[in-house]
Parts: sequence; structure tokens; C-alpha cells
Amino acid sequence: MGLINRMMGQRIYLDTNIFIYALEGYAEYLEFLTELFKEIEQGTVKAVSSELTLAEILVKPIMEQNHKAQDIYQEALRTSNGLEIVPVSREILIEAARIRAQSGHKLPDAIHLGTAYMNKCTVFLTNDKRIKGIADISRVLIDELVKSDFKDQ
Repeated sequence: MGLINRMMGQRIYLDTNIFIYALEGYAEYLEFLTELFKEIEQGTVKAVSSELTLAEILVKPIMEQNHKAQDIYQEALRTSNGLEIVPVSREILIEAARIRAQSGHKLPDAIHLGTAYMNKCTVFLTNDKRIKGIADISRVLIDELVKSDFKDQ
């Protein structure tokens, strides 16, 4: 998979929707995300996400009282060989405030971007078109990846 090969050696930030697509098995993203998470688990792709992701991803399973989904999400969002789950720190919150002041992002998005920035990520993988890249971090939409890298194969 060419795109994933191009991500090797970079630190990529995984936005909340990437975990939702992977864990809920969205068909259009399944091939790409299966390969991506395999490479992350093997440590050939280094990925970062925030503990904020856990708070965002658990909302629906908690509302639906789906304890199995809650357990699956909590297990998936643990630091592993290639995935680092970063706590929301004071420094990240200050960076998030700077990002909000400069770009107008909503606070959760600014926290994600601040986490990516503070952890030296060069790619921010999301499907949220409202999120814009910031200095030294390219926003990459999974929809565009799947359309360009996988539909043509």
C-alpha cells in the first residue's frame, strides 16, 4: 500500500473519527485502516492520539449503554508498540489556546492539533473538513486517501 509506505518514518496523529471508522468497521475505509493499524501495531508507523479521543469515542456507547463497545474502545485506546495515547497536559492546553486564537478552531479540535504539534507529528489524519492543518502539520483527509490510493488499484 503506497500511501502507508509514504507514512513510514513520520509521526501521524489519529483523530477520533479514524478510531470510530476502524472499530465500527466502516466498509469504505476497512482495507486502508486494517493495513494502517497493522503497521502501527508492528511499530513501522508511529501514531499519536490524545486521551481526549477516549472521551469523544465513548459518548455513543455510553448513551446506548453498550458496555461491550465501551470495553473495546477503552482497550483500543491504549499506548502500544506504535501508538502513543497522550494525556491532556497544561502545555497542550496552552498550545490549544494559541491554535484557537490564530485559527478559530473549536476547543476539542485545537486540543487534538496541539497534541499533534507538541508530539512532533507531521500528518494529522482525519475526515473532518473543518480542521485545517497548522504549521509543520499537514491535514490529510481519509476520504481523499481512499479515493486516490485505493479506488485506482
